[in-house]
Amino acid sequence: MNRLTSFVTAAAAAVLVAVAPGTGALAQTKVGFAGSVTWFGQVPIMVAIEKGFFKEQGIEVNYQVILNSSDRIAALTAGSVQFSNLGRLAVIAQMAAGNQSFYYLTNIDDSPGNEGCIGKPGINSFKDLKGKKVAANTSAEITMHGLLRANNMVIGDITYLNLPPNEMAGALSKGDVDAACVWQPLLDGVKKAVPEGKLLGLDTDTDTYQKYKSMGAPDIVIISKKWADENQATAKKLVVAMLKGADYTNSNPDDTAKAVAHYFKRTPEETLAGIKAFQYFGTKDLMGHAGRHEKQMQDLADWLYDNKKLPTKVTDVTKWRNTSLLQ
Repeated sequence: MNRLTSFVTAAAAAVLVAVAPGTGALAQTKVGFAGSVTWFGQVPIMVAIEKGFFKEQGIEVNYQVILNSSDRIAALTAGSVQFSNLGRLAVIAQMAAGNQSFYYLTNIDDSPGNEGCIGKPGINSFKDLKGKKVAANTSAEITMHGLLRANNMVIGDITYLNLPPNEMAGALSKGDVDAACVWQPLLDGVKKAVPEGKLLGLDTDTDTYQKYKSMGAPDIVIISKKWADENQATAKKLVVAMLKGADYTNSNPDDTAKAVAHYFKRTPEETLAGIKAFQYFGTKDLMGHAGRHEKQMQDLADWLYDNKKLPTKVTDVTKWRNTSLLQ
Protein backbone atom coordinates (compact mmCIF):
# COMPACT_ATOMS: atom_id res chain seq x y z
CA MET A 1 0.00 0.00 0.00
CA ASN A 2 2.99 2.33 0.16
CA ARG A 3 3.37 2.82 -3.63
CA LEU A 4 -0.12 4.07 -4.32
CA THR A 5 0.22 4.71 -8.02
CA SER A 6 2.72 2.06 -9.09
CA PHE A 7 2.04 -0.11 -12.09
CA VAL A 8 3.49 -3.44 -13.15
CA THR A 9 3.64 -4.67 -16.70
CA ALA A 10 2.23 -8.13 -17.19
CA ALA A 11 0.84 -10.06 -20.09
CA ALA A 12 -2.91 -10.35 -20.17
CA ALA A 13 -4.04 -13.79 -19.01
CA ALA A 14 -6.73 -15.42 -21.09
CA VAL A 15 -9.87 -16.57 -19.32
CA LEU A 16 -10.20 -20.13 -20.53
CA VAL A 17 -12.86 -22.78 -20.26
CA ALA A 18 -11.58 -26.25 -19.49
CA VAL A 19 -13.62 -29.43 -19.67
CA ALA A 20 -12.17 -32.81 -18.80
CA PRO A 21 -12.31 -34.84 -22.03
CA GLY A 22 -14.64 -37.78 -22.03
CA THR A 23 -16.36 -36.77 -18.77
CA GLY A 24 -19.46 -34.91 -17.75
CA ALA A 25 -17.45 -32.57 -15.53
CA LEU A 26 -18.74 -29.01 -15.12
CA ALA A 27 -16.91 -26.60 -17.39
CA GLN A 28 -14.49 -24.53 -15.31
CA THR A 29 -13.83 -20.92 -16.19
CA LYS A 30 -10.29 -20.04 -15.12
CA VAL A 31 -10.06 -16.79 -13.18
CA GLY A 32 -7.02 -15.14 -11.59
CA PHE A 33 -7.11 -13.65 -8.08
CA ALA A 34 -4.42 -11.37 -6.64
CA GLY A 35 -3.90 -11.58 -2.89
CA SER A 36 -1.33 -11.80 -0.13
CA VAL A 37 -0.32 -14.69 2.12
CA THR A 38 0.48 -12.51 5.14
CA TRP A 39 -2.92 -10.89 5.73
CA PHE A 40 -5.81 -12.86 7.26
CA GLY A 41 -8.28 -10.73 5.35
CA GLN A 42 -7.79 -13.09 2.40
CA VAL A 43 -9.18 -16.10 4.31
CA PRO A 44 -12.69 -16.07 2.73
CA ILE A 45 -11.15 -16.39 -0.76
CA MET A 46 -8.70 -19.05 0.39
CA VAL A 47 -11.33 -21.23 2.05
CA ALA A 48 -13.67 -20.83 -0.93
CA ILE A 49 -10.88 -22.28 -3.07
CA GLU A 50 -10.01 -25.07 -0.63
CA LYS A 51 -13.62 -26.13 -0.02
CA GLY A 52 -14.53 -26.06 -3.70
CA PHE A 53 -17.07 -23.24 -3.48
CA PHE A 54 -15.76 -21.63 -6.66
CA LYS A 55 -15.70 -24.95 -8.49
CA GLU A 56 -19.33 -25.51 -7.48
CA GLN A 57 -20.04 -22.40 -9.55
CA GLY A 58 -17.95 -23.60 -12.50
CA ILE A 59 -14.97 -21.40 -11.66
CA GLU A 60 -11.35 -22.41 -11.14
CA VAL A 61 -9.52 -19.68 -9.24
CA ASN A 62 -5.76 -19.30 -9.56
CA TYR A 63 -4.48 -17.61 -6.40
CA GLN A 64 -1.61 -15.33 -7.45
CA VAL A 65 0.50 -14.09 -4.56
CA ILE A 66 1.04 -10.34 -4.92
CA LEU A 67 1.89 -8.79 -1.57
CA ASN A 68 1.50 -5.09 -2.32
CA SER A 69 -1.99 -3.66 -2.87
CA SER A 70 -0.86 -1.21 -5.54
CA ASP A 71 0.79 -4.07 -7.43
CA ARG A 72 -2.44 -6.09 -7.20
CA ILE A 73 -4.51 -3.36 -8.80
CA ALA A 74 -1.81 -2.92 -11.45
CA ALA A 75 -2.00 -6.64 -12.25
CA LEU A 76 -5.78 -6.38 -12.58
CA THR A 77 -5.45 -3.32 -14.82
CA ALA A 78 -3.00 -5.25 -17.02
CA GLY A 79 -5.42 -8.17 -17.27
CA SER A 80 -3.21 -10.64 -15.40
CA VAL A 81 -5.95 -11.27 -12.81
CA GLN A 82 -9.70 -10.72 -12.80
CA PHE A 83 -10.37 -9.84 -9.15
CA SER A 84 -8.60 -8.92 -5.93
CA ASN A 85 -9.12 -8.06 -2.27
CA LEU A 86 -6.85 -5.18 -1.34
CA GLY A 87 -6.38 -2.03 0.70
CA ARG A 88 -8.67 0.76 -0.40
CA LEU A 89 -5.92 3.38 -0.25
CA ALA A 90 -4.52 1.88 -3.45
CA VAL A 91 -8.01 1.75 -4.95
CA ILE A 92 -8.74 5.40 -4.16
CA ALA A 93 -5.36 6.43 -5.57
CA GLN A 94 -6.24 4.76 -8.85
CA MET A 95 -9.65 6.44 -8.86
CA ALA A 96 -7.85 9.78 -8.52
CA ALA A 97 -5.60 8.78 -11.43
CA GLY A 98 -8.67 8.14 -13.58
CA ASN A 99 -8.25 4.35 -13.79
CA GLN A 100 -11.58 3.03 -15.11
CA SER A 101 -10.50 -0.62 -15.40
CA PHE A 102 -12.31 -1.93 -12.31
CA TYR A 103 -15.50 -2.01 -10.27
CA TYR A 104 -15.53 -2.27 -6.49
CA LEU A 105 -17.94 -4.76 -4.98
CA THR A 106 -17.97 -4.95 -1.18
CA ASN A 107 -15.88 -5.45 1.93
CA ILE A 108 -15.42 -9.03 3.17
CA ASP A 109 -12.92 -8.48 6.00
CA ASP A 110 -12.05 -5.95 8.65
CA SER A 111 -9.74 -5.90 11.65
CA PRO A 112 -10.42 -2.97 13.97
CA GLY A 113 -8.11 -3.10 16.95
CA ASN A 114 -5.21 -4.51 14.93
CA GLU A 115 -3.56 -1.17 14.18
CA GLY A 116 -2.07 1.20 16.71
CA CYS A 117 0.79 3.35 17.98
CA ILE A 118 3.46 2.36 20.52
CA GLY A 119 5.66 4.86 22.34
CA LYS A 120 9.17 4.31 23.62
CA PRO A 121 9.79 4.18 27.40
CA GLY A 122 8.96 7.52 28.97
CA ILE A 123 6.12 8.26 26.55
CA ASN A 124 3.06 7.46 28.63
CA SER A 125 0.22 8.94 26.57
CA PHE A 126 -0.42 10.07 23.03
CA LYS A 127 -0.34 13.70 24.18
CA ASP A 128 3.26 13.13 25.31
CA LEU A 129 4.17 12.94 21.62
CA LYS A 130 3.89 16.70 21.21
CA GLY A 131 7.16 17.83 19.64
CA LYS A 132 8.29 14.23 19.17
CA LYS A 133 9.08 12.04 16.14
CA VAL A 134 6.32 9.63 15.09
CA ALA A 135 6.70 7.00 12.36
CA ALA A 136 3.73 5.70 10.38
CA ASN A 137 2.92 4.38 6.93
CA THR A 138 -0.14 4.02 4.66
CA SER A 139 -3.24 2.95 6.63
CA ALA A 140 -1.45 3.40 9.96
CA GLU A 141 -1.01 7.06 9.05
CA ILE A 142 -4.81 7.30 8.92
CA THR A 143 -4.94 5.84 12.43
CA MET A 144 -2.25 8.26 13.60
CA HIS A 145 -4.27 11.22 12.34
CA GLY A 146 -7.37 9.84 14.06
CA LEU A 147 -5.47 9.61 17.35
CA LEU A 148 -4.21 13.17 16.86
CA ARG A 149 -7.81 14.36 16.53
CA ALA A 150 -8.88 12.29 19.53
CA ASN A 151 -6.27 14.09 21.62
CA ASN A 152 -7.03 17.59 20.27
CA MET A 153 -3.74 17.65 18.36
CA VAL A 154 -2.79 18.38 14.75
CA ILE A 155 -0.04 17.06 12.50
CA GLY A 156 2.05 20.16 13.21
CA ASP A 157 2.29 19.11 16.86
CA ILE A 158 4.57 16.19 15.92
CA THR A 159 7.40 15.46 13.51
CA TYR A 160 5.98 12.86 11.15
CA LEU A 161 8.29 10.31 9.51
CA ASN A 162 7.13 7.99 6.74
CA LEU A 163 9.02 4.76 7.40
CA PRO A 164 8.64 1.33 5.80
CA PRO A 165 6.69 -0.80 8.27
CA ASN A 166 9.44 -3.40 8.63
CA GLU A 167 11.88 -0.69 9.80
CA MET A 168 9.73 0.65 12.63
CA ALA A 169 10.72 -1.83 15.34
CA GLY A 170 14.41 -1.09 14.81
CA ALA A 171 13.87 2.68 14.65
CA LEU A 172 11.92 2.70 17.91
CA SER A 173 14.35 0.40 19.75
CA LYS A 174 17.32 2.59 18.71
CA GLY A 175 15.50 5.77 19.71
CA ASP A 176 15.43 7.19 16.19
CA VAL A 177 11.70 7.80 16.67
CA ASP A 178 9.60 8.30 19.78
CA ALA A 179 6.59 6.31 18.60
CA ALA A 180 5.66 3.97 15.78
CA CYS A 181 2.22 3.36 14.29
CA VAL A 182 1.71 0.10 12.41
CA TRP A 183 -0.62 -2.88 11.95
CA GLN A 184 -0.54 -6.49 13.10
CA PRO A 185 1.47 -8.67 13.10
CA LEU A 186 4.14 -5.95 12.85
CA LEU A 187 2.63 -4.20 15.87
CA ASP A 188 3.55 -7.21 18.01
CA GLY A 189 7.06 -7.02 16.57
CA VAL A 190 7.36 -3.42 17.71
CA LYS A 191 6.14 -4.42 21.18
CA LYS A 192 8.83 -7.12 21.38
CA ALA A 193 11.52 -4.71 20.21
CA VAL A 194 10.59 -2.22 22.93
CA PRO A 195 9.13 -4.35 25.76
CA GLU A 196 8.97 -1.39 28.14
CA GLY A 197 7.20 0.77 25.59
CA LYS A 198 3.53 1.64 25.94
CA LEU A 199 0.56 1.22 23.62
CA LEU A 200 -0.69 4.78 23.12
CA GLY A 201 -3.83 4.10 21.12
CA LEU A 202 -5.56 1.86 18.60
CA ASP A 203 -7.66 2.51 15.52
CA THR A 204 -10.68 1.71 17.71
CA ASP A 205 -9.95 4.92 19.64
CA THR A 206 -10.53 7.12 16.58
CA ASP A 207 -13.58 8.99 15.30
CA THR A 208 -13.52 6.85 12.14
CA TYR A 209 -14.16 3.75 14.21
CA GLN A 210 -16.88 5.47 16.21
CA LYS A 211 -18.66 6.45 12.99
CA TYR A 212 -18.19 3.33 10.85
CA LYS A 213 -17.07 0.59 13.28
CA SER A 214 -14.19 -0.16 10.93
CA MET A 215 -10.46 0.38 10.79
CA GLY A 216 -9.13 3.47 9.06
CA ALA A 217 -8.57 1.96 5.62
CA PRO A 218 -10.09 -1.53 5.38
CA ASP A 219 -9.96 -3.81 2.36
CA ILE A 220 -12.30 -3.71 -0.62
CA VAL A 221 -12.95 -6.34 -3.29
CA ILE A 222 -12.49 -5.15 -6.87
CA ILE A 223 -13.18 -6.90 -10.17
CA SER A 224 -12.04 -6.23 -13.73
CA LYS A 225 -14.64 -4.05 -15.44
CA LYS A 226 -13.93 -5.52 -18.87
CA TRP A 227 -14.11 -9.11 -17.64
CA ALA A 228 -17.23 -8.55 -15.51
CA ASP A 229 -19.04 -6.77 -18.35
CA GLU A 230 -18.21 -9.60 -20.75
CA ASN A 231 -18.92 -12.40 -18.24
CA GLN A 232 -21.75 -11.09 -16.06
CA ALA A 233 -23.25 -14.49 -15.22
CA THR A 234 -19.87 -15.91 -14.21
CA ALA A 235 -19.01 -12.75 -12.25
CA LYS A 236 -22.20 -13.14 -10.20
CA LYS A 237 -21.34 -16.79 -9.52
CA LEU A 238 -17.88 -15.72 -8.41
CA VAL A 239 -19.43 -13.36 -5.87
CA VAL A 240 -21.74 -16.14 -4.61
CA ALA A 241 -18.74 -18.39 -3.96
CA MET A 242 -16.73 -15.61 -2.32
CA LEU A 243 -19.54 -14.71 0.08
CA LYS A 244 -20.04 -18.40 0.86
CA GLY A 245 -16.37 -18.45 1.86
CA ALA A 246 -16.93 -15.57 4.28
CA ASP A 247 -20.04 -17.25 5.73
CA TYR A 248 -18.15 -20.53 6.12
CA THR A 249 -15.28 -18.79 7.90
CA ASN A 250 -17.70 -17.33 10.43
CA SER A 251 -19.56 -20.61 10.96
CA ASN A 252 -16.56 -22.95 10.92
CA PRO A 253 -13.43 -21.08 12.05
CA ASP A 254 -11.59 -24.20 13.25
CA ASP A 255 -12.05 -26.09 10.00
CA THR A 256 -11.27 -22.95 8.02
CA ALA A 257 -7.97 -22.56 9.88
CA LYS A 258 -7.00 -26.13 9.05
CA ALA A 259 -7.89 -25.62 5.38
CA VAL A 260 -5.95 -22.38 4.85
CA ALA A 261 -3.00 -22.65 7.26
CA HIS A 262 -0.66 -23.74 4.46
CA TYR A 263 -1.10 -20.38 2.70
CA PHE A 264 0.38 -18.58 5.72
CA LYS A 265 2.99 -21.28 6.49
CA ARG A 266 1.61 -21.41 10.02
CA THR A 267 0.04 -24.06 12.19
CA PRO A 268 -3.76 -24.37 12.24
CA GLU A 269 -3.67 -23.09 15.82
CA GLU A 270 -1.71 -19.98 14.85
CA THR A 271 -3.96 -19.45 11.86
CA LEU A 272 -7.08 -19.76 14.01
CA ALA A 273 -5.74 -17.07 16.36
CA GLY A 274 -5.27 -14.79 13.36
CA ILE A 275 -8.76 -15.51 12.05
CA LYS A 276 -10.28 -14.70 15.44
CA ALA A 277 -8.63 -11.28 15.36
CA PHE A 278 -10.57 -10.43 12.18
CA GLN A 279 -14.19 -9.88 11.23
CA TYR A 280 -15.61 -11.44 8.06
CA PHE A 281 -18.68 -10.35 6.13
CA GLY A 282 -20.73 -12.57 3.85
CA THR A 283 -24.40 -12.68 2.95
CA LYS A 284 -25.76 -11.25 6.21
CA ASP A 285 -26.89 -7.62 5.68
CA LEU A 286 -24.85 -7.60 2.48
CA MET A 287 -26.22 -4.44 0.89
CA GLY A 288 -26.32 -2.50 4.16
CA HIS A 289 -22.71 -3.42 4.91
CA ALA A 290 -21.60 -2.51 1.38
CA GLY A 291 -23.34 0.85 1.66
CA ARG A 292 -21.65 1.72 4.95
CA HIS A 293 -18.23 0.94 3.52
CA GLU A 294 -19.02 3.01 0.46
CA LYS A 295 -19.63 6.05 2.67
CA GLN A 296 -16.44 5.34 4.60
CA MET A 297 -14.50 5.14 1.33
CA GLN A 298 -15.82 8.53 0.19
CA ASP A 299 -14.89 10.09 3.54
CA LEU A 300 -11.41 8.60 3.22
CA ALA A 301 -11.05 9.89 -0.35
CA ASP A 302 -12.01 13.38 0.83
CA TRP A 303 -9.51 13.19 3.69
CA LEU A 304 -6.71 12.05 1.39
CA TYR A 305 -7.31 14.97 -0.97
CA ASP A 306 -7.65 17.52 1.83
CA ASN A 307 -4.33 16.31 3.27
CA LYS A 308 -2.56 16.49 -0.11
CA LYS A 309 -2.24 12.71 -0.46
CA LEU A 310 -4.04 12.78 -3.83
CA PRO A 311 -3.31 15.02 -6.83
CA THR A 312 -6.97 15.26 -7.81
CA LYS A 313 -10.21 15.01 -5.85
CA VAL A 314 -12.36 11.88 -6.12
CA THR A 315 -15.77 13.54 -5.98
CA ASP A 316 -17.86 10.38 -6.23
CA VAL A 317 -16.50 6.90 -5.54
CA THR A 318 -19.82 5.37 -6.64
CA LYS A 319 -18.75 5.88 -10.27
CA TRP A 320 -16.73 2.67 -9.73
CA ARG A 321 -19.58 0.78 -8.03
CA ASN A 322 -21.26 -2.35 -9.38
CA THR A 323 -23.76 -3.61 -6.82
CA SER A 324 -25.69 -5.52 -9.50
CA LEU A 325 -23.15 -8.33 -9.11
CA LEU A 326 -24.10 -8.63 -5.43
CA GLN A 327 -27.77 -9.27 -6.15
